[in-house]
Amino acid sequence: MTKDDIFEKIKEILIKEFEIDGDLITPTASLFVDLDFDSIDAVDLIVKIKPYVSGKIDPELFENIRTIQDVVNVLFPLVQEVP
Repeated sequence: MTKDDIFEKIKEILIKEFEIDGDLITPTASLFVDLDFDSIDAVDLIVKIKPYVSGKIDPELFENIRTIQDVVNVLFPLVQEVP
């Protein structure tokens, strides 16, 4: 899976599950400012992403996440491990 693939999957989840306007979802979009996420939404996003990664997702990886690109960058090595 490429970083572009991961971005598109995150975008799909945000549109479908969080009812966010697709035009607002860009790599530089801030989860908490532009997309109006709160900590519960962030946890829900991790849960929705879980099926696409192998093993357990360490919540500490997401402590400094601010943008969609940050999420992509954290997930990229994890999805490469999926058999």
